[in-house]
Amino acid sequence: MNNKFLFALLVVVTTSLMGSSFAVAKIGLQHVSPLLLVGIRFTIAGILMALLVRLFRRQHPRELSDWLHIFIIGLFQTAGVMGCIFLSLRTITAGESAILTFTNPLLVVLFGTLALGIRYRLVQWSGVLLGFFGVFITMGSQVNLEIGTLFGFASAISWAIGTLLIKHWGIRLDTWVLTAYQMLFGGVVLLMASSLLENPTFSINAQSIFILFWLAIPASIVQFAIWFFLLQNGNPGKVSAFLFLAPFFGVISGWLILGERVGLSLIMGGALIFLGIFLVNWPEKPDKALVSGKVV
Repeated sequence: MNNKFLFALLVVVTTSLMGSSFAVAKIGLQHVSPLLLVGIRFTIAGILMALLVRLFRRQHPRELSDWLHIFIIGLFQTAGVMGCIFLSLRTITAGESAILTFTNPLLVVLFGTLALGIRYRLVQWSGVLLGFFGVFITMGSQVNLEIGTLFGFASAISWAIGTLLIKHWGIRLDTWVLTAYQMLFGGVVLLMASSLLENPTFSINAQSIFILFWLAIPASIVQFAIWFFLLQNGNPGKVSAFLFLAPFFGVISGWLILGERVGLSLIMGGALIFLGIFLVNWPEKPDKALVSGKVV
């Protein structure tokens, strides 16, 4: 992209939407049970995007195996990631959940090496070690880890798996079609999980409707559209490096919107995690950069 100001503006918009979703979702949990809220969010977003890709005649899969791959990706990328995030918000702050979730690029390097035999540069491994040390510091102030801490880290694990599945299967699929249907399939799975694993509740009022609208449209469809636009019109490795801004906005929005306390351990640990993700996503050779992406 030639216009640096537009690039910077779009980066701030999409990463702030990613990060602020944690605080907005935490408010939403006052009115809607977690799995039901996230299930409705991505079912609506998936249906709307599916209609758009049909309208614009994007290339849809013709083989059943490709649809199965999309479903499996949705199982990890939407149902696993978002379900764990919303469950984590019941017991930990929006800032902590954002930081834990966005450790996923670090896990991509680890899992990519173990499962796919991908070779990464020394600078990326340095980022992994630095990032996990940051997680240790961030969580170090808690004597007893909350169940939400485990859910937050589980969301990062699920996101890393989803990223590697997209890397493995996504080359055969249209990006927009994959995005639309993995959200739809993941949203339906979350609705089914809500009916089986929780007592679904939905208090219908102006605030809950606005939050659902915000999460489904600006924080899902608009955020995805901007993010993919940046990836397609810039260097993917350099663009992905800016993911470290998302947990920053998660912490800031938790402080501004929810009045969450930002302790020294959170600041120091978060800074190390951001630096680690930066090193992982911005290696010395841009053409071999690690690409990882989703958002809340």
